[in-house]
Amino acid sequence: MCGITGIFDTQGTREISRAVLQRMNDSQWHRGPDEGRLHLAPGLGLGHRRLAVIDIATGQQPLFNEDGSVVVVFNGEIYNYPQLMTELKGLGHVFQTQSDTEVIVHAWEAWGVDCVKRFRGMFAFALWDNRQQTFFMARDRLGVKPLYYALLDDGYLLFGSELKALLAHGGLRREIDPQAVETYFSLGYVAEPRTIFKAASKLEPAHTLTICRGQPMAQPQAYWAVHFSLDNPIAQADAQVELLQRLKESVRLRMVAEVPLGAFLSGGVDSSAVVAVMAGLSPAPVNTCSIGFDDPAFNESAFAQQVADRYHTRHHLEVVKREDFDLIDTLARLYDEPFADSSALPTYRVCQLARQHVTVALSGDGADEIFGGYRRYRTHLKEERWRATLPQTVRGPVFGTLGKLYPKADWAPRVLRAKTTFEGLARTSVESYFHTVSIFRGPMRDALFSSRFKTDLAGYNAQEVFNRHAAQANTTDPLALIQYLDLKTYLVGDINTKVDRASMAHSLEVREPLMDHELVEWLATLPSSLKIHGHEGKSLLKKTMQPYLPQDILYRPKMGFAVPLARWFRGPLRQRVQDAVLGERLQATGWFNPDYLQHLVGAHQSGRCDYSAPLWALLMFESFLRQTDLSLELKTEGAPDGRH
Repeated sequence: MCGITGIFDTQGTREISRAVLQRMNDSQWHRGPDEGRLHLAPGLGLGHRRLAVIDIATGQQPLFNEDGSVVVVFNGEIYNYPQLMTELKGLGHVFQTQSDTEVIVHAWEAWGVDCVKRFRGMFAFALWDNRQQTFFMARDRLGVKPLYYALLDDGYLLFGSELKALLAHGGLRREIDPQAVETYFSLGYVAEPRTIFKAASKLEPAHTLTICRGQPMAQPQAYWAVHFSLDNPIAQADAQVELLQRLKESVRLRMVAEVPLGAFLSGGVDSSAVVAVMAGLSPAPVNTCSIGFDDPAFNESAFAQQVADRYHTRHHLEVVKREDFDLIDTLARLYDEPFADSSALPTYRVCQLARQHVTVALSGDGADEIFGGYRRYRTHLKEERWRATLPQTVRGPVFGTLGKLYPKADWAPRVLRAKTTFEGLARTSVESYFHTVSIFRGPMRDALFSSRFKTDLAGYNAQEVFNRHAAQANTTDPLALIQYLDLKTYLVGDINTKVDRASMAHSLEVREPLMDHELVEWLATLPSSLKIHGHEGKSLLKKTMQPYLPQDILYRPKMGFAVPLARWFRGPLRQRVQDAVLGERLQATGWFNPDYLQHLVGAHQSGRCDYSAPLWALLMFESFLRQTDLSLELKTEGAPDGRH
């Protein structure tokens, strides 16, 4: 696992400043503390920070082919590299190392832009082919590894594993994108391909970018998409057998390392399943790491201990106090953009704990999306049955009115909190799901933003993010559609971003066996009834793991990796919320309605409503502005000259 960065002159062979490239590379030191190297050539500068995991002795980067005509910097792991290496040797390619990185340069020579279709793993890389005068960037299918880039006005292309590498260059305009702000307050993250800054982009998952020097900038191209065919006639018993085989293969591929390896173990189904499979494949006890909370309502450590005891793992537990909120500003620095998933706090802590014992950790991330585990999936399917029985011409007016009139009753039992359900039933399927996952729902954003900011948005609504992906989903199945949307948005923008930054902050590599693209492709052929059966989510995974995990691990209510925000904001963080949300920094933007901000704080702190998620989003946005020193330059247009 590593950090990559660089500068490419798209127009010619102007000199690249070593000092600037060094600064960009050093900004990502945490991603690769073992080594840092640069490569400079006319019109090209590549930087690499290395966390040595495979081929420690000879896998240094930037890495070249035999004659030095192709060079690559790479972040990630190509799990099928031994097979590809054998195939490429058969084609006459000569290898100088045993690293997966060298497979990339020879695969490029053999298959060109289609090389990415041969890779099984998580990856982001940038490659220069001097003979073809071609610069090529690629990102893995499910967006496990990040890749940012920006084309400056003077024709220089910047790229990096994190946005901070681009900012370290000094020439990137830091003008905030209003559409990114609208998306952030809707979803809690800035969805691909946008970043918080107008001048920078994220390369979307399963996309490549090819640039021929001296030619106009090309558009990124997709090379893969999951297709929910749902047409596999397999019986459930046979599906369980095949799933277990596929899980074993995926985990086995991710257990190859020359450094200490372990797993996260939360006590939930997903991480417990990964640990159970690892234990069956490992001759030695598995290292497992868990975070517990001193608040019983959020503590799953006893369940993690059950699994650890059953498989005799070397288990490491750290209990986090309820008041562990000192990381707010640290998180703002880590993520470089506003990021509103509060589970980033315990994720940071579990990565910190794991790094004390291992260099590589396997996680259970991705299971909810691919197996159908979220409670909101089951709620959505119930709403879909209503939508199927009543036409939109009836649903819209009736449930729309009920949604407006029904109070926001956060204090009431869940069965009586019908406002969101009514609002959802008034919408189409895609609109309803967007409404469900939004932090600030449409009416709230309308009240949140000022008239000036709405003018800047020019009619843009973050709903367009979901509409764009839904148009490509190629399925009408209610569950498959929202799984597809989550694979394109939430998994990438939230889950993978959270884990990448939190792990790399501690120089820890996290691998994701449940996001193996071949496993995802196979699951997409299975009917949705195998994923959600009755009221049970992740049905196939749970039934498959019944011989290997206790019943109370498999079938107890899902807790999630949450923190007690509602109580914090009425107690120890009461004043901080007031200072941040009602303070000068947000007011200075001119983007927010002061009366509505006052309402959010007052209604929450009085106990009338639970606005903890919206307030957290505002708190993190204010911290982002402060950490990036943007309070006085939100509309800055100028950029330093001569910094290449």
